[in-house]
Amino acid sequence: MLEHRADNSVLLMLLVRILDALVNYGSLEYDEWSDHRHAWTMDSSAIKEPPSNFITGHHAHGKRRPRWALIDRSYMHNTWRASQSSYHRFRIDSSICPPEHIILLMNDLLELSLNDYEAVRHHAGKSLVKMLKRFPSLVKDCIPKLTTSLGTAGIPENAALGACTVLRSRTVMRHIMKDWDAFSSFVLAILGSSHQGSLRAQKAINELFLVFNIRYTGLPSIKYRFPGEASGNSDCMNLITQIRSLISDMHSVNWRYNLMAHRMLLLLALPSHNNFDLPSKTREEIACHFLLLLNSHLPPVRVLAAASLVLLLQASPNRKSVSDNMLHSGWSNVIASSSFKGVLNPIIQEEGFINDMLNGLSYDHVFPDANNPNNQALTMSQSIRDKSVNGWLEAFYAPWPRSRNWIDLLKGEAFVPGFAKLFKCLVKECGETVLQSLRSPLEELVVKEEKGKQCLASEVLAGVLHSDVSYVLEAWDNWLGAVLRTGLRTSTVETAAEWAACVRFAVTGKGRDGKTIPLLRQKVMDCLAEPLPSTVPTRMVAKRFDLLCVTLVEVSPSSMSTSEINLQEKLLEEALNCLDHSVAQVRESVGTTLSVLSSNIRLSSSFGGQISNPITRLDWSALLIEKASSFTKKIHSANQSTVIDGQLASSDDNNGEGNSEQQEHIKWMETVFYFLISALRSGRASVLTDVVVGLLYPLISLLETSHKELSTLAKKALALLKWQIIPQPHLSTSVTVLISASNDSGWHTRVATLIFLQSFMYRHKFLLSSSETEAVWNQMQKLLADNQVEVREQAASVLSGLMRGSDDKLVKIFRENSFKEAILLQKRNKTRLPENGLSLAARHGVVLALASSILSVPYDLPSWIPDTITLLAHFIGEPSPIKSTVMKTIAEFRRTHADMWAIQKDSFTEDQLEVLADSSSSLSYFS
Repeated sequence: MLEHRADNSVLLMLLVRILDALVNYGSLEYDEWSDHRHAWTMDSSAIKEPPSNFITGHHAHGKRRPRWALIDRSYMHNTWRASQSSYHRFRIDSSICPPEHIILLMNDLLELSLNDYEAVRHHAGKSLVKMLKRFPSLVKDCIPKLTTSLGTAGIPENAALGACTVLRSRTVMRHIMKDWDAFSSFVLAILGSSHQGSLRAQKAINELFLVFNIRYTGLPSIKYRFPGEASGNSDCMNLITQIRSLISDMHSVNWRYNLMAHRMLLLLALPSHNNFDLPSKTREEIACHFLLLLNSHLPPVRVLAAASLVLLLQASPNRKSVSDNMLHSGWSNVIASSSFKGVLNPIIQEEGFINDMLNGLSYDHVFPDANNPNNQALTMSQSIRDKSVNGWLEAFYAPWPRSRNWIDLLKGEAFVPGFAKLFKCLVKECGETVLQSLRSPLEELVVKEEKGKQCLASEVLAGVLHSDVSYVLEAWDNWLGAVLRTGLRTSTVETAAEWAACVRFAVTGKGRDGKTIPLLRQKVMDCLAEPLPSTVPTRMVAKRFDLLCVTLVEVSPSSMSTSEINLQEKLLEEALNCLDHSVAQVRESVGTTLSVLSSNIRLSSSFGGQISNPITRLDWSALLIEKASSFTKKIHSANQSTVIDGQLASSDDNNGEGNSEQQEHIKWMETVFYFLISALRSGRASVLTDVVVGLLYPLISLLETSHKELSTLAKKALALLKWQIIPQPHLSTSVTVLISASNDSGWHTRVATLIFLQSFMYRHKFLLSSSETEAVWNQMQKLLADNQVEVREQAASVLSGLMRGSDDKLVKIFRENSFKEAILLQKRNKTRLPENGLSLAARHGVVLALASSILSVPYDLPSWIPDTITLLAHFIGEPSPIKSTVMKTIAEFRRTHADMWAIQKDSFTEDQLEVLADSSSSLSYFS
């Protein structure tokens, strides 16, 4: 039929189904079970009864299902067992050979999977994959046919498409990763498939290569054919020779095949448990080949060459012993035992090689364009397509940076750590030769205005400074330090993040835990900490603090040296003296740097670090809290005096000595708020909990001021503080501060305190003691009678939240007392007795207590709700704001109980329902 009816797709589809039923016996039952299971999942919610049906108890055990559903479920299970009865027989025991008719039918399915018709290919390939999964021993018989259909010239497109579909299946790919012959034939086939020029074929080949990258687990074992063969690397060497021959002939093919070939070449060259005996000369030749590719005119090839060269240099046979020496000495000159130095140095010393390499790599940077989202989307889609070839490289790199990025300056999206690691490895391998060759081009590169060249200069410097060899230490005093200063000084706003990433990479700790101190870290930090002349613009001052911040982020407090501790103490003192700087950008940088400095010093002291600075011993945190409280009072008093005099001034006025002093206080508090925001966003607030708690009252009290920037920063800091968990003993202090703030003379402060208290109590409810919880309850009840209506309503909202899941004893006492007070108030209103000094605020507080009790159970209907809400409805005739509170509460009650009202209304009496109906209906002229 395959020969005489090859043009009839209907008959071929019928033939595929017959072959599938014969070969994959049990698959029909499995498909039936799968469909039935999906239908059962979709209909299970309708079949099962809900847990609460108002007939049985709420906690009844088991799922109530009809009898026919249980029978149907049992039938499903028996169907699944029938489909799996003989499925795993040939998979478990590889010694059992499949029957001969299975092999014949496999060959027919293999032919049909390469058919001209797409539908036939799809179903036949699917059946063949299921068959190979059942009979794994037959995979080796399919590989020759599939690789020939993919890599042989003259084979039609349909055969290549069908071969790609079968080859990328998990079963076939697993066999390729275990069998050397299958692996080598697959590699040569996919590299020799460039003759397939159609878009469909190239897309299928790219997907196949992507699956290969994902499934790659290492080179397969080579089974030696001859007993006397000692090395066993002849097959590997032959494959490397064939791949290099293909690379030399790839001038007119698609650039993706060039990348694929180099990817395969790198896999064969990297040391593994199967190719330790690969000749060093071959590795050196491959390393030289990748070094020369850094001057390629194809950007993806340059990126691949840089990453491959890093992997080869890091996997040097001598690198293990060198790293062992570095662990004992801290740093070492690793050039003496290098195996690549002799072959790489002549290439590096060639005239114009370094310049051409740097010029090419400078174009291999992706810059996100915020002004042109279409261009950014195009770049992103292109990078996603390139992931199929180069995306695997990221898995071989150690993660960098180690620390957290919480500000934009720490991101450095255009900085490529792979390029920095490339020059780091080159300096380690080739030493002084690379440094001398880089000197002149690097000095020219740092003063260029192009963004790509600035980024590359930062990457080269980062890698060189992090290499930890003796030549770099000597070059620092001669020219390297001056080049770094020039680059940092001339960097623009567009490249500031990349230069920050440069110094961050240079000071990153080494080792598995990142605690080994790099050789040049102290020199880099001293360079950044050098004081600036008084004539420099404020932009340079802000840049200096930003660079210090990103540098100190990478310093591990547990392994800081004495010199690093002393430097950070001096910087802490300098930052505390700059809190009232006149420029907002500098204040933000100072606040961020202060959070890093203070947390590092705190953590270092907890690990046993010695503190020598007098200001540190004097407890800078106490001074900061004391000044913040003092300045907050002065700012409030100045605002109140200007309001009384009718001279409300803006935050930009500088008239008079008093106003100038107020502006300094405002700037000082803005820097403190920047400090809080940075500490909370970076996660360092857990070390500075006492400072955060001490600044809580100034933060809340400055939420509403006439200075918009100060209030905005306070709101940002408080929004972050809502997510912070405060441990004991600072938690007790926080409760005291919040209760004190709720008694503040300004009602804006009281409202802000209550808003923050809602989230605070939610997060710390299980950490508070009973006395602290009771103190908060008493304060909220007190605020129900506050003179300001906004405070009263917010206190009721807090109480409503506290009653949900809180202590039953406190809730019950509060509910009973509020009910009794409401009854007394209702009797007084009916008998028209004198109010005995009971103000409108006090009466409103009684009504708000009832409302908070009702709103604490939004969807349930406890037994006390009917009497409580009926009592609340009797206050509908009171003046505003009592009337509005009653109407809002009843409206909210009706909204939350609307779904179950048909059942829940039976808990009310006729009189109670009538009172609710009267209070809910709107009044008219004729009522």
